[in-house]
Amino acid sequence: MEYLLECYLDSFKHEPRNSLHDRRNRRNMVDYINVLIQGCAGVDSTDTQKPCEEAITTLIQYHNKFKSENGRVCMMGKYHNILYVAMKLCYLWQLQNSDLVCQLLKEIYACEQTFERILIGALFGTKAPHYIAGWKSDFENQEENIRGLVYFLDKANLGKLQLPFVSGDTTKQFRFVDLPIESCGKASPLKVCLQLGLPDKLLILLRFGAIAMEDENDFSNFEHIMNRLMEFNHCYPYNLVSCLQLLLKVVPSLQLKLSEAEPNKLTRDILVEKYGDLIEDGLIPLNRCGYIPPELKHLSRCAIRFELWKNFNIPNGIRQLPLPETMWRYLDLLEN
Repeated sequence: MEYLLECYLDSFKHEPRNSLHDRRNRRNMVDYINVLIQGCAGVDSTDTQKPCEEAITTLIQYHNKFKSENGRVCMMGKYHNILYVAMKLCYLWQLQNSDLVCQLLKEIYACEQTFERILIGALFGTKAPHYIAGWKSDFENQEENIRGLVYFLDKANLGKLQLPFVSGDTTKQFRFVDLPIESCGKASPLKVCLQLGLPDKLLILLRFGAIAMEDENDFSNFEHIMNRLMEFNHCYPYNLVSCLQLLLKVVPSLQLKLSEAEPNKLTRDILVEKYGDLIEDGLIPLNRCGYIPPELKHLSRCAIRFELWKNFNIPNGIRQLPLPETMWRYLDLLEN
């Protein structure tokens, strides 16, 4: 497999620098390598994992070879786009080697400092990347892009992937699911979902451990969605209500930041003052805003999910717990 692919890539180096900028050319390369993988697996064999691993490894090494020759600076041309050929192959063959998939993601991130080409098509649709960033998605449609996102979220968690993101003078480690999107004002994928009112995508991100609050005093995401809901005068859009309900599933209760002028004021008083309509209409349950304690099963869900999150074992670890199906679904945010 490695020899055949190297022979093919040897002829590829004579192509123009922008030869893989066109999505059709990337697809043609994917189709060619697919044939090689299937052929190396054997006519009657279903074990395609090994030849797929060899193909991905060869493509990564090919990229790194030319990057090294340029002083470890990626020219973002055909040798970089070959990583997206590898990305599509990982998804199509559902490569199970999490470490290799994470190595590929690291190589992409080292050059781009973002995963926009995986994220934007899933959140906005596969036509959006062309207008936002000038390139076309490697996925056929938004549904496939979402399935691809789920695949890479899963492999990033299994590989315990964390990557540095520089903001000003500080560098912070982020998980794949929380990495800011450059072309969206460096907002996290979760925040983009809230801004657009996308509960279906928000659910995916939360299931894979997206952080709703950066620290115990950060309720900006909740305040954003609640402020938007207050604009509708009791006629609330379903998508925004769903977003708020999902956020409320992943925190024990609302504890808004107290004003320095009124340090003794209770959270529930602030909520009634600012979001009384939402409490009155049942969008913020009484057991989430301090009037009565949260139910024990909800507190247990938050505690269990946090322990699984610390070990990069969410959502996969949920079904390893000795619990009935209904409890698995409850912990995985799929049931109320």
